[in-house]
Amino acid sequence: MTQLLDLEATTDYARAHGLHAIIATRGDELLAQEYGDGFDARTPHALYSGTKSFWGVAALYACEDGLLQLDEPVADTIESWRDDSWKRRVTVRMLLSLTAGFGFGGLGASVPAYDRALAMPLRNEPGTRFTYGGIPFQVFGAFFARKLARRGVTPHEYLRERVLEPAGVGVASWRKLQDGTQPLPTGASLSAESWLAYGRFIILNAPALGPCLEGSAANARYGLGWWLGARGAPADVVYASGSAGQALYLIPSLDLAIVHFGRSASYRHDQFLNRLFGGVSKRGRSARGARHSATP
Repeated sequence: MTQLLDLEATTDYARAHGLHAIIATRGDELLAQEYGDGFDARTPHALYSGTKSFWGVAALYACEDGLLQLDEPVADTIESWRDDSWKRRVTVRMLLSLTAGFGFGGLGASVPAYDRALAMPLRNEPGTRFTYGGIPFQVFGAFFARKLARRGVTPHEYLRERVLEPAGVGVASWRKLQDGTQPLPTGASLSAESWLAYGRFIILNAPALGPCLEGSAANARYGLGWWLGARGAPADVVYASGSAGQALYLIPSLDLAIVHFGRSASYRHDQFLNRLFGGVSKRGRSARGARHSATP
């Protein structure tokens, strides 16, 4: 089966929303690239909440290394949670799928340090509701830091050594909190080519990373740090998302990876993907030559 891609329409959409960078590849084939506002393939760019896409992957490698299990209770490691009837039921999977029960918050400049995140109360019964935010990722950071203490490494050092370096990904910078730790839900800055390398790594290892790309009963469209699905796109589309239009789109069945950096509050992922996969049928095959085929 051949999938038609309208890369012209998506690039037009990106230009209209403060384009900084767009790169599209199928396997080793470069399909399209364009840059704006002084950016190029190697210019670091903030990922914002796109940073969340690292931690489900890191957790699966930690499972492989015998450090944790996705369905183990966090309270088995965080003693202060054992007397709370809700918190003692929270699992690692719930934290990373944003279904642990925490309320909205912990994003941008308001990311709490580990101790403060651990002390925050739950708003909902664990596993019953999806609520977007950064607090659960900080709780995972506190939990993971304790798991790694015997190794003498931090969660970010583990991520770098176990995932990012093997993937050929270099983090240009990572912001720090007031206590000197680095946040998990946000804070990483990568070049477009490095984030693309991360995407290629995810596609290559997609079968082993399946739990990251599966939704929950509370939200079928969110995995472990990844958004899942989009109307009009192939069923296996997944993407990492950061504010102002930062995105890493992956379609493993097409071996397709697309990085987008920009600066627009009005940028919408569904609109971008609709143009990529739906614009061909809407605009007709007679439109000027931006038709590309991808064969899985």
